Amino acid sequence: MKLPKITRRRFCAGVLAGMVGGAGWMRFVEPWWFKVTRREVPLGLGGGRLKLLHLSDFHADPMPLDHVARCIRAGLAEKPDLVCLTGDFITTKYEKWDAYAALLAELTTAAPTFAVLGNHDGGHWARWRGYADTRLVRALLDQAGVRLLHNEAESFANANGRITLAGLGDLWAREMEPDAVLGGRKRERDNPLVLMSHNPDTKDTLRAYAWDLMLSGHTHGGQLSLPWVGEPFAPIVDKRYVRDLHRLEDRWLYITAGVGCLHTARFNCRPEISVLTLV
Repeated sequence: MKLPKITRRRFCAGVLAGMVGGAGWMRFVEPWWFKVTRREVPLGLGGGRLKLLHLSDFHADPMPLDHVARCIRAGLAEKPDLVCLTGDFITTKYEKWDAYAALLAELTTAAPTFAVLGNHDGGHWARWRGYADTRLVRALLDQAGVRLLHNEAESFANANGRITLAGLGDLWAREMEPDAVLGGRKRERDNPLVLMSHNPDTKDTLRAYAWDLMLSGHTHGGQLSLPWVGEPFAPIVDKRYVRDLHRLEDRWLYITAGVGCLHTARFNCRPEISVLTLV
């Protein structure tokens, strides 16, 4: 069979079709095609098993609440013992607070739910976007019954195990105060410390403190993950740690790719519901 001759016009048409198709995939398919990631993390619970649902980066507006709702309900279908939310509930300004709070309340009705703030939720970084106050997001969480751990710690225990949860203010918002929550703490057998910190770059600042597992978001998994290139647009300094579970010497770091994203565009990096079984 004689193959058709590849002319310059056909070549350009093929390239153009590929670009249009790729752009359509990035915009209309992958941002909405979420996955559930399950990982086991050995933390020394003394024979217990705690199932932790980790969600992050909802970015309500531009992300519609129905997408956030589908992700939340898929996570709750895993029957978690507790829920951890690691920030960026909004992208800039937001208006549908009551509907948003009702949605988050589905989490708190099902399991104890804890949160930290991200850089988009207010603080120093958000000032150039016209809002620096975190009170609106704080009120959202309070209305939904979510426990905000802002440079605070709290014990969690049930029949499956016991941990200490600690949450830090955001690095870019200049609200991170590790001494206030971690200063003087020592690692305890059968009571691991799970630390919530929106930005995984904080891991280097926090090496001197006692914690066992850090939960982060912020990166959106790189959002655009390019073959042979990696994640050049990930908003972090240390691009070795963009998503998934990593061993850091004698402790763990987990970075979720997040539920939402900026500009509703993803490539080779699906939105993620993360379920961690602490064993």
